[in-house]
Amino acid sequence: MWALLRTGRWIGFTVAVVVAVVAFGLLSAWQWSRAEEHRVDRTELTTRLTAEPQPLDTGEYPEYSRVTVEGAFVEGSDRLVRSRPQGGGNGFWVASALEPGNLPGTHVWVVRGWMPSQTAATTSIPVPPAPSGPQAIAGYLRAFEDTGPTPADLPSGQITAMSTAELPRLDGDAYPQWIQSSQEEIGLEVLDLPDIDESRNISYAVQWILFAAVAISGWFIFLRREAREDAQEAELAN
Repeated sequence: MWALLRTGRWIGFTVAVVVAVVAFGLLSAWQWSRAEEHRVDRTELTTRLTAEPQPLDTGEYPEYSRVTVEGAFVEGSDRLVRSRPQGGGNGFWVASALEPGNLPGTHVWVVRGWMPSQTAATTSIPVPPAPSGPQAIAGYLRAFEDTGPTPADLPSGQITAMSTAELPRLDGDAYPQWIQSSQEEIGLEVLDLPDIDESRNISYAVQWILFAAVAISGWFIFLRREAREDAQEAELAN
């Protein structure tokens, strides 16, 4: 059987199998490394999501840090952020600017919740106004989104992203992050939190290992089958 490995055809086949096995092994290792990165990200995110909320202040905060802030919403600043899926349906984020009492001259954007889309995309719908008077908000800090050119035909009160380029310009400075509210508001749903799962990468890593095992098994089976057929032909010839 091993004599076949000295033939040109089997040398080429063996080299192809070895290359494939090495490639499958490298892909498996890459998926394992991705799974480890996701596990670290999940651990860090869980730590931030479950930490004690801190009063909003100036400074740098990692995304999804828990904060609290007290202040009043800016009248007329309410906007709908389009094309935001949640719970299997499409809808809007409802955003409003809040003036924190401890940060005079500054406003922070708050996504108060999510509402479903029940009309055509070109329809102008009322924006749920923010509550009036002093408010205490708890939530998670998020980074502003990048955006391309803003469509000129958007319905009134609607934007395509939580971007400083699309949000209305108000008096004072805009806080460099926005808050995803964790509080329930009548008529709105609380936004979902991210779910980082490394199990998919682990599954892919195992699959690449299985592909390598199949390649090796197939190589051996074909080699053994051809050796048996050659032996049978030799017996018939004698």
